[in-house]
Amino acid sequence: MIIKDRVIKYGDNVDTDVIIPARYLNTSSEKELALHCFEDLDGEFIDKVKTRKIIVGGENFGCGSSREHAPLSIKASGVKAVIARSFARIFYRNAINIGLPVMISSEAADINDNDELEIDLDKGKIRDMTTGKVFSAPPLPDFIQKIITSGGYVNFIRRKLLSKR
Repeated sequence: MIIKDRVIKYGDNVDTDVIIPARYLNTSSEKELALHCFEDLDGEFIDKVKTRKIIVGGENFGCGSSREHAPLSIKASGVKAVIARSFARIFYRNAINIGLPVMISSEAADINDNDELEIDLDKGKIRDMTTGKVFSAPPLPDFIQKIITSGGYVNFIRRKLLSKR
């Protein structure tokens, strides 16, 4: 799977409280969550994500509470993928479970805000079209890519069960 778009860049330790503030956890509406994604960290996120659909973070992206609302709000806002040096384990798994591609790259800090990227999930290659640099990341295993292309784990299992009929 190939993903092409521009970058919104954040630093280290972006926690779930700034991804989606706790005051919005009383809703399960994806549209509502998307409207408040990153609002305490970056008041311009909603405008940026209209033309930039890849987030690049530093160390420990998604740390904090285990709320599924965090990756859900990111995906609902239109983000196609998140790349970071490292992820909090629960955020990483929650992202996969809802069908949001996440890639670990220790070289990701060299990617600049607003750069245009081409991500190859199969090969684990991240090409910065702006600078010409190529970064590597562990490729997502086939079964994880199937979960992502299914739109998340629930849809993946639903399709699997329906195919057995």
